[in-house]
Amino acid sequence: MAAAGVGAGSLGLAACGPAPAATQNAPTTAPTETARAVDVPNVARDPASVPPPITRTTPTTVEITLTVKELTSELADGTTFGFWTFDGTVPGPMLRVMEGDTVKVTLVNPPESQAPHNIDLHAVTGPGGGAAVTLVAPGETKAFSFKALRRGIYIYHCAAPPAWHHVAMGMYGAILVEPPGGLPKVDREFYVVQGEWYTSGAFGQKGHQIFSNAKAMAEQPEYFTFNGHTAALTNLHPLKANVGETVRLFFGVGGPNVGSNFHIIGEIFDKVYSGSPDTFTANEETWYTPPGSASVFELTLEVPGTYTLVDHALFRVMKGAAGALVVEGKHDESIYAPAPPAGASH
Repeated sequence: MAAAGVGAGSLGLAACGPAPAATQNAPTTAPTETARAVDVPNVARDPASVPPPITRTTPTTVEITLTVKELTSELADGTTFGFWTFDGTVPGPMLRVMEGDTVKVTLVNPPESQAPHNIDLHAVTGPGGGAAVTLVAPGETKAFSFKALRRGIYIYHCAAPPAWHHVAMGMYGAILVEPPGGLPKVDREFYVVQGEWYTSGAFGQKGHQIFSNAKAMAEQPEYFTFNGHTAALTNLHPLKANVGETVRLFFGVGGPNVGSNFHIIGEIFDKVYSGSPDTFTANEETWYTPPGSASVFELTLEVPGTYTLVDHALFRVMKGAAGALVVEGKHDESIYAPAPPAGASH
């Protein structure tokens, strides 16, 4: 699994069984083009890049500007792809507002872009979620405003025709609408969005890959990623925390076609919710988030070590959908301990 930069066994997946040998074979299809020079090394967004929590209780006007960036960058080690992004990362920035706020969104499409773009925010009540009034050709800027009426975490994405193509190129992110006064305090927050990639070449094939419409129509992705690169949450930006801390993870699925069965191996979520934080589920292990949707996961860290983030449709892990949560701190063997040595009394 060299292309993904993740050793399944080293991250705790051995307990789920070894991968079939066939999945480890090198692809036989020759690349059509060598890897291109990159505009940036990768588009992977650091999951710790989260806006500060909201503590105010009075609605205000929040101004947000997003800039389209069409970039050549790395999808996996030795594999490049032409991404379309908001602000140069996958996912785009996490947006954070409060219920009752008036939100002004400005979308900038630089003149060097090759395609028109727009934005559809699922937190918007109004035609197209904003897409109908933000279509910007290269060199244009447009803005609109909306009132954030319903608390929760929502996906946003480009919906310029054909919308599914723009999403498949990486144009998605999440917007959080907090209740007045904000969500309950936690020690750390992270932001992760899963997406899938339809490349001309097979998984693991080196060189420059272009979008394959045929594979997208057949819903047969070659890659799955957390945050835009097969090694985004392992080699590049693993999540880091300490024993005793509480964690809130904002998780979305850009898609465009495939949902996620999100799971952290060795943890049980204190709370999970899609939609309102008032309707959470307690003590959940794995939670399905459909494409074009987002969920919130809260957990308490009690044992040090490396925990693996996966889509529990586990063959997707072999295509890149894996991450690492590295927890440091004192080990409490009353919670988790190795088996006693042979011959020890029970």
